[in-house]
Amino acid sequence: MADLPSGLLYTEEHEYLAGTDEEGVYKVGITDYAQGELGDIVYLELPEAGEEFAKGAVFGTVEAVKAVSDLYMPASGEVVAVNQALNDDPSLVNSDPYGAGWMITIRIASASDLDRLLGAEEYAKHIE
Repeated sequence: MADLPSGLLYTEEHEYLAGTDEEGVYKVGITDYAQGELGDIVYLELPEAGEEFAKGAVFGTVEAVKAVSDLYMPASGEVVAVNQALNDDPSLVNSDPYGAGWMITIRIASASDLDRLLGAEEYAKHIE
C-alpha cells in the first residue's frame, strides 16, 4: 500500500499539495503511489520560479527508466521556488516523495481551487 500522509491534498493525476509556514504557499510533488508506478526516476523538467500556471496545466515532466509523465498544476498560481536538489539527485522523488523529493512551491491564486482536491481517504479510494 502506498504511503498517504493525512493533512495533504491530492489530485486525481497523483500530485500532492503540502502546506508550508507561509499562508497560501504549498509544496507540490508526486505521490508515493505515482513514484512507485513510474519506477526509478532519472530526470525532471521543472519550471522556473516566477512562472504562472492555471490549475490543470502541465508544469513539467518526470522521466523514469520506463516512462515519461507530465506533471499537472494542482491549483492556479505562481511558482515560488524549485527544488534544485533534484537536478543532482532526481531519485529523491523515489526515496522521499513527501520530504526531500518535493518539486516546486507555489503561491495559489485562489483558495477555491483547493476545494476540488482529494483528502487522503478519497485519494486512497481513487488508487484502489
